[in-house]
Amino acid sequence: MIYGNVELHNIDEVVDVGESVRLQRVQEAVRLKLNVNAQEKVLSPANAEIRFVCEGPSVRMTLSSEGETDAAIFYGPFQGKQALVIGAEPQVVELPAQADRLARMPEEHGKGMAFSPKVCRIMLRGAPLRIHKIKGDVRPPTAGEVPALRYLAYGTSITHGNAATGPHLTYVAQVARRLNADLLNLGLGGAAHCEFEISDYIAARKDWHFATLELSVNMVGAVFSLDDFYERASYMVNTVAGSDTSRPVACITIYPHHRDIDDSFNKADQKGRPEEYRQKLRDAVAACPHPNVHLFEGSDILQDIGDLTSDLLHPADNGMIQMGENLARKLRPLIERLE
Repeated sequence: MIYGNVELHNIDEVVDVGESVRLQRVQEAVRLKLNVNAQEKVLSPANAEIRFVCEGPSVRMTLSSEGETDAAIFYGPFQGKQALVIGAEPQVVELPAQADRLARMPEEHGKGMAFSPKVCRIMLRGAPLRIHKIKGDVRPPTAGEVPALRYLAYGTSITHGNAATGPHLTYVAQVARRLNADLLNLGLGGAAHCEFEISDYIAARKDWHFATLELSVNMVGAVFSLDDFYERASYMVNTVAGSDTSRPVACITIYPHHRDIDDSFNKADQKGRPEEYRQKLRDAVAACPHPNVHLFEGSDILQDIGDLTSDLLHPADNGMIQMGENLARKLRPLIERLE
């Protein structure tokens, strides 16, 4: 969305909060229909970005956070040296039009890049971010300065990017980079419960060309029975895919994790084993009548259990990179006609 003279990427609404606005990945009317945890998680700016082209010497932004928000600065595909942590007190961030030697780089070297080096990208992760002021001669990027292809990813904290040490290191960001696509991250850490409302919301959006649905280790436990999971997952698969059958939709079964390594991690009140939930997703995909639906096994994406962090659930940076490579390889033939 456009806010003032900048683009708020992967943000669908800003809400007035005192003398500032809070960035939200999902509209407030939808947010309030989700589970309580998801209502909080959609406020986390996972792979959201503040984007602009600076036509003056610099831009000054006053930002604050409802906790701590990490901000990594990129100029197009080039990672800047500056990394920020935005706290609760309003903080003025000043950024030059272009950093270091990029300003002197001949323009022809930037041609063919998915992102123009002119585009300043403040990549966000962490607590909800607020914008107070933006000062400077800036404009939103034009269509030719950002990727034309847009990739939407729904899923758990793994998609959200829980353990990645930077927003660009989530596996879905790695996929987007390899496919020259622009990422719309709808990961909901600990809260991907496939509500009908989030399914309808994703289906109604017209701003994505292909999607992945990581479904869903958050539903393994004492709350959702196998039948509950099937009902919600089946509705999501059919609704999202059926919204436009020209848009490929890849469903990913639960990634390998601690419950697969040792059965003692499966609790007595658990409604099913991970493999049973995986089979329910396979069944839902098999029953879907739409030709644009595809099934990917999580074990084909996360192939090495050693790529997890020590919690044996969330992939570490090396795992995220490897997953990005594997998933991009599987998605590439599905999107060739879109490019």
